Amino acid sequence: MLDLRWKALAYIATLSVICIFVWMMSGLVIALVAYIIGLLVYLAGHCYWLQQLYLWLHKPTLNDVPEGSGVWEDVYTALLRYERINQTKQTELNAALERFDITANAIPDGLVVLNASNEIEWCTQHAENQLGINLKTDQHIPIFNLVRNSDFIAYLYHEVYQAPFRLKHHRQEVSLEISLIPLAEQYKLLICRDVTQVEKVDAMRRDFIANVSHELRTPLTVVSGFIETLSDMEGTIPQSIRHYFDMMHEQTTRMRRLIEDLLTLSQIESNVQLPEDQTINMSDMVNMLLNDARALSQGRHRIDAEIASNVNLAGSVDELQSALGNLVSNAIRYTPAGGAILLKWQLRGKQAIFSVCDNGIGIESHHIERLTERFYRVDRSRSRETGGTGLGLAIVKHILTRHQAGLEVTSKLGEGSTFSAVFPKTRVRQI
Repeated sequence: MLDLRWKALAYIATLSVICIFVWMMSGLVIALVAYIIGLLVYLAGHCYWLQQLYLWLHKPTLNDVPEGSGVWEDVYTALLRYERINQTKQTELNAALERFDITANAIPDGLVVLNASNEIEWCTQHAENQLGINLKTDQHIPIFNLVRNSDFIAYLYHEVYQAPFRLKHHRQEVSLEISLIPLAEQYKLLICRDVTQVEKVDAMRRDFIANVSHELRTPLTVVSGFIETLSDMEGTIPQSIRHYFDMMHEQTTRMRRLIEDLLTLSQIESNVQLPEDQTINMSDMVNMLLNDARALSQGRHRIDAEIASNVNLAGSVDELQSALGNLVSNAIRYTPAGGAILLKWQLRGKQAIFSVCDNGIGIESHHIERLTERFYRVDRSRSRETGGTGLGLAIVKHILTRHQAGLEVTSKLGEGSTFSAVFPKTRVRQI
């Protein structure tokens, strides 16, 4: 820029010197006319090259940059250099975008970028196939205009994307698992996964467990009945072998409890219907759980309750009673005699929480994440002693998930544990 200014000043200075010389030789009028003509020529040259720049900017190509003259030669040289740098960067950007597009389309899951208005900005080929959209024709169209599902639209606008959404695509007979990840500037990344085969395998597993459990329940009931009958016959069984019958009775009872839990879990997993939305009087339910806990404890523990009487819950009475009862019975089983157990029903912000606190044996931190897995046991020998099947917390997790709730666990080994069922504000009913 400094060179351009000096060149302009040099031209004007030269023109001025020439005009002064003309003035001295021919007079003032001729000098002024020459000066004006020189300035007009100078301005005409600038106008010409400005016109060339204007025309080039309408169709900017690297090979057609004007050469220019005088001051404009430096301008066009700088412009040519800038355009080359810009073209190099554009080539690199296009190559990076092409690599990204190839990589994104290699991912088996479908990817869709949505803007703040939930309009499609970009998507992969897998997303086009799975959702039935076309980027060329559907770009900048709201996705809910193309994926017409009321539950999906509610999930899209709920703005709480912790759990994925299952979408049944009846036209293509596929099941899709949809997750939304918030991005910057209110953009969202929609990840779509085909889980049709996974659901079929899960359905086969549930049916297998349910069928086997049903088939085992009848012969097990018969065997258990014969064992009880023989045990009640005084004088028929020698005293030396009676303890064998007690062991058989204990094991058949444990097997029957395991089968019942398997059937319960299978029934919950296969139930795709939403749970009931009836209002539950939680004061009555917690008091009932308190009475059941005291009966199960038989005076071995101190059991109390703290109940927020102005808070109720919307959901299935039977399912929630089973889930919360499981938490209470676990606390009794794993708290030594003389321990204390506290049941709490309270509000935390806009969420409702049912907690069971005990000062029992506690759980090491590395076990906590796996507690809701089927048949996972922290201490197998203690689980056998207490009669646990390893399915209780798995049942609790599935029931809470059906109610959009979660399970929080805090524990310290040797100090006790707190199991909390956390319910969202959508299920809280305040009186």
